[in-house]
Amino acid sequence: RREPLALVNLKKKNEETGEEEFTSRLGHCKAKATRHIFLIRHSQYNLDGRADKDRTLTPLGREQAELTGHRLAMLGLKFDQIIHSSMTRATETTEIISKHLPGVKKISTDLLREGAPIEPDPPVSHWKPEAVQYYEDGARIEAAFRNFIHRADAKQEEDSYEIFVCHANVIRYIVCRALQFPPEGWLRMSLNNGSITHLVIRPNGRVALRTLGDTGFMPPDKITRT
Repeated sequence: RREPLALVNLKKKNEETGEEEFTSRLGHCKAKATRHIFLIRHSQYNLDGRADKDRTLTPLGREQAELTGHRLAMLGLKFDQIIHSSMTRATETTEIISKHLPGVKKISTDLLREGAPIEPDPPVSHWKPEAVQYYEDGARIEAAFRNFIHRADAKQEEDSYEIFVCHANVIRYIVCRALQFPPEGWLRMSLNNGSITHLVIRPNGRVALRTLGDTGFMPPDKITRT
């Protein structure tokens, strides 16, 4: 996922011709396919739960997940995998969505757990985590970005469609980083529960945001942001 020119030794020459042979080597490093990344925010959950295991989806949250799963299925795309946060609300959302996408493998990861990615600018008065939380969560969420958001592997021949079920803070930070916007602005965006954010990563590394927090497929009375 690096710029291909950065992966080739330009100084190495062909001993027979005396010409740089990096052209053929470059071809082996270039991506050929486009990656489609669908970032799904978990559905509404029980805010009164003290521990993560108690923060299960509400009845409305389960309805939202059904609607999101139906919407994804209606897109008619061949999804490759669903990678989800290991937190309860994301796991439950994934289980409901996956019923609409039979055969798509599910992978759980701690990297996508909710957290405080970076101190927001401008600051907000209603949410002020301790500074240490930014260091702990921020490094992990940045690692998630670097691990999952990149151009296709050079060996990938066909376009891919991947789903990531996680959390609002994680998605907002990833969007800023992917678009090369100042990541401190992540809190200026708002995402509904069960919403779909669609990023496209071209073979040349360019990233486009097709949708941000789309819930147009939900009836107005089913939309929440808790």
